[in-house]
Amino acid sequence: MSTSPWITAVPADARVTGLSLRRWIGVVTAAEFGGFLLPAAVGAITADAAAGVAVPALVAAGAVEGAALGLGQAAVLRAVVPGLSVPRWVGATAAAAAVAYLLGLLPSILLSPWALTGLAALPLTIGFAQWLVLRRHVRRSAGWIAVTAMAWVAGLAAFLAIATPLWHEGQAVAETVAVGAVAGLAMAAIVAMITGLGLREILR
Repeated sequence: MSTSPWITAVPADARVTGLSLRRWIGVVTAAEFGGFLLPAAVGAITADAAAGVAVPALVAAGAVEGAALGLGQAAVLRAVVPGLSVPRWVGATAAAAAVAYLLGLLPSILLSPWALTGLAALPLTIGFAQWLVLRRHVRRSAGWIAVTAMAWVAGLAAFLAIATPLWHEGQAVAETVAVGAVAGLAMAAIVAMITGLGLREILR
């Protein structure tokens, strides 16, 4: 069997056997939820701040969330993807999360229909950035972009469905953060479950 010098030759069945779906869901849910608490707090605190303050703060908080997510994912991935660079994975995830936050904030900053086009790319950011790292180790890694996009669309939909009816103007910061945390936990669990199931298929 020929192998690319860029791809670590590990039998697919060994990868699938080594992947614990339960561990992936548990660790990734905890990592994403823990990381999301910072943007939830920053968003509540800067809700009435000028864009020049709120946007950089949220983008930076998003990068921290991405780093936390990347660390959680890498903790599980290392067992099934030998040679995976944890710093690259975490760095790519953090950078992509920062970009995703910026894309999500653009419509409110620019007040232009053109800014909405960035929202279409938002679900693809993390998956694409992580694929740039994963492709060195897994042959079917391109599927990770679609899997991750679907996971975030579903997760964000759940977040909005829970949080939007409970948020209201004049709400205390603590209450706003609490609502965001509950919705964020649901989002994290959905993202973890979908990406875990998708990863298992990609590794086959």
